Amino acid sequence: MATKAFAPAKINLTLHVTGQRVDGYHLLDSLVVFADVGDRLQFTPGPELSISVTGEHAAGVPADSRNLVWKAAQAAGWTGHIDLNKVLPHGGGIGGGSSDAAATLWALSGQGVNIPEDLPVSLGADVPVCMAAQATRMQGIGDRLTSVSLPNLPAVLVNPGIPVPTSSVFEALARRDNLPMPIDIPEFENAGACAEWLRDQRNDLEIPAMGIAREIEFALDSLRLTTRALLARMSGSGSTCFALYPTMKDAHFAAYEIGAAYPDWWCRAVQLN
Repeated sequence: MATKAFAPAKINLTLHVTGQRVDGYHLLDSLVVFADVGDRLQFTPGPELSISVTGEHAAGVPADSRNLVWKAAQAAGWTGHIDLNKVLPHGGGIGGGSSDAAATLWALSGQGVNIPEDLPVSLGADVPVCMAAQATRMQGIGDRLTSVSLPNLPAVLVNPGIPVPTSSVFEALARRDNLPMPIDIPEFENAGACAEWLRDQRNDLEIPAMGIAREIEFALDSLRLTTRALLARMSGSGSTCFALYPTMKDAHFAAYEIGAAYPDWWCRAVQLN
């Protein structure tokens, strides 16, 4: 019997790079939320492992053992066919592959497959937080997770269509020993209060990513100019950017503004939490 799963977009509201281990892994302090838009997967048990990729961003996504979904299923010892509907742009800093892998592990555990405790982080630093799929403070190499209470955050996601390799962004990072977030994250009454606090935080990868793809800076400037935008920032290692708004009505209007001005961009009004 087939099992379906949803893999939401992961948004880094903050991303502070606080160090680097001797094995090369970067230490992070990041406030992560998830959107109500994402990829969709279906798992049908069978004698052999196979995958098909469809959807608006299927181009360039491998349908073999290079795919993180394949690696997750294989590591869990599951066989069958996986249908992956790719809604999220890949190489966009919103955890598409990691969220797909996390959704795979959740779906297979629902089919009775035993998932080893160390499997998620072995697949990638973002996979454990994507398995949580809720507002979370992510620290260390992605292995220290703390649930956070946040209000619903109306937002617009924009991707100018330029994939940015994560490795290239980290290589361009000037400092790897930046300050973490404050020890305590306050409780916020609404999106406006949250955005005000976020203005004092950072995404340390934003400047190096803009040096690789100037389109990111253009996307951020365009978001800041939308009506009632509270804050605009890049997510993850780019190139997807987001802006926060007081209400979903404001977010939908801003998405219309962006879509009318830049019809070739991927643009979605979403709710984050």
